[in-house]
Amino acid sequence: MRLSWVDVGVVGAYLAALVALGLASSRRRAGAGEYFLASRGAAWPTIGLALFGSNVSPGTLIGVTGSAYALGLSVYNYDWMATVILVVFALLFLPQLLAMRIYTMPEYFERRYDVRARLWLASLSVLLYVLLDAAGALYCTALLLQSLVPGLAMRATLPALAALAACYALTGGLRSVMRTQALQALIMLGSAVLLAVFSFDRAGGIRAVLGANPPSHLHLILPASDPYMPWTGLLFGAPVLAFYYWCTNQVMVQRALAARSLADGQRGALLAGFLKLLTLFVIVSPGLAGRALYPHLRAGDEIYLRLALGLLPPGLLGLFVAAFLGSLMAALSATYNSAATVISMDFIRRSRPQMSEQRVVRWGRIATALCMLASAAWVPEIARFPSLWQYFQAVLAYFTAPIAALFLGGILWRRANARGAFAALVVGEGLGALLFCLSLLGIGHLQFLVAAAIDFAVSLTLLILFSLAGARPVASEPALQASALGERLRGASRDVRWAALALIVLTATMVIKFW
Repeated sequence: MRLSWVDVGVVGAYLAALVALGLASSRRRAGAGEYFLASRGAAWPTIGLALFGSNVSPGTLIGVTGSAYALGLSVYNYDWMATVILVVFALLFLPQLLAMRIYTMPEYFERRYDVRARLWLASLSVLLYVLLDAAGALYCTALLLQSLVPGLAMRATLPALAALAACYALTGGLRSVMRTQALQALIMLGSAVLLAVFSFDRAGGIRAVLGANPPSHLHLILPASDPYMPWTGLLFGAPVLAFYYWCTNQVMVQRALAARSLADGQRGALLAGFLKLLTLFVIVSPGLAGRALYPHLRAGDEIYLRLALGLLPPGLLGLFVAAFLGSLMAALSATYNSAATVISMDFIRRSRPQMSEQRVVRWGRIATALCMLASAAWVPEIARFPSLWQYFQAVLAYFTAPIAALFLGGILWRRANARGAFAALVVGEGLGALLFCLSLLGIGHLQFLVAAAIDFAVSLTLLILFSLAGARPVASEPALQASALGERLRGASRDVRWAALALIVLTATMVIKFW
């Protein structure tokens, strides 16, 4: 389907407004605090919307809707679990992270353990940002553009899109990135609601959609024999990925670290948790409706674009394309800024602590440009995987479990030390790499969530055993000065505690409803 002139005008005006907003928020002579953490002055609505906007990238839109088409409601387990983890993060973990005044999560790992843990997480983070987040978003956008313009050369268009997204991240840093993400999150939600309404209307309503899906597709909790979402993997493996993604991933945590107060950071995280619950209705459900409209697609990843291009009228189609491209730009700018933060603060500034803030920011801009080029170059390799969803989940499941073990062990158990952390990283990452290779070769057939749970258990066990065999950490270290968990919980404002409780009750209600 070709775009009408009305659609082209909507897309052009939207992208121009998004770039203009980003550039208007830019500060070309920003210091490190402004460029990487928005001067620690972000309010809670911006934090919550930016968290949600960082998460809902083109890869999420296509991957989650496609997985709902192919596998059913079980894909929603990642979203409601994110809400639970965000509540835990807001109440128990964020107070300690903000009190330490850190720039990056690798910096926390050094102050909690040692430099080896910091450099490992920093290196892994940059690789994941470039090869997973940025490249995945670009790949999804390439699918959209090729649907609109058949024969369009991917290698010619992707660098231009990446450069457009990086332009205001290069000039303004996190402040401009978060403001564009907040706007984009609102527009994306609006366009997703429209697509869901058109999909269910064309499919004949809720009853017709439910009848078009097999009974196994209408439940969240599936048998242990299910190859994609067994209840064993959901119970033991999915929380591992969620703790890594929402509690140690710099792209996410950086928005909370920019909060102007603890209350703003907590409220922002809880707002993001509430928005994650809405994805059932605006991102997952269109995949179910797609079963009634297009029951014979070759791959589930096709359904999101098929629905949009086949159902939306001129004007609204332009809004959808604009929101999709805006989501790309918001996700890319966030990823590039976080990668630049890690490279600048955990490699450049750590090796040259006397470097001026202006030079650190200059290195951040150089890092942004390099990450942009690397992600665009990697996009064609993603097509080698069976599906976009498998690409995302396989990489996270096999390589992030040791990081989650170190974070949870370090923040919950004061006895954890550098010796235990190093043993957990070496063996845990080695085990993850081995399981990943076996999965690619088709040996063993171990479900990836179960593999993540096993890797996490091994890493946490090694952290405990080697920590007990070594010396106690120095009690005066800032990373060990945090108050007890109960004190952190009581230290939250009353509205934060009530909002957290309401989110947990709402999440439990939805899980029970679709059990």
